[in-house]
Amino acid sequence: MSVQDNIRLLRESNRWSQEEMAQRLNMSLNGYAKIERGETKLHLEKLTQIAQLFNIDVVELMTTQDKGVVFFMNEKCDYMGANYYGTTQYINHFSEIEKLNQIIQLKDEIIAQKDNELEALKKLVAILEKNQK
Repeated sequence: MSVQDNIRLLRESNRWSQEEMAQRLNMSLNGYAKIERGETKLHLEKLTQIAQLFNIDVVELMTTQDKGVVFFMNEKCDYMGANYYGTTQYINHFSEIEKLNQIIQLKDEIIAQKDNELEALKKLVAILEKNQK
């Protein structure tokens, strides 16, 4: 199954018409229909928007049975990169890496918060020591 097939199946499972999907994506019906027919290049921003509509990860949306290359392009059609995947195993590894990166980001945020708390405690200790003298 291709990415556009995944999108169509997700749309149908939500019982949304192509017109409803086009409205939700703020695009024309013809433009959306081209997505489902595979007649248009899907940019990362549009893939992300579609995935958010279905409350899934972009990687899940791109998971297919077919082998292929996924190209990432920005709105100006500048080439941003490409990933080759031969099996869904690659996508699963990519998803796992993405999850680990999110965990690392959360860890960094917690450390920054703890650093702020530590700094506040140091100031409090300094004030208490000053008041004891």
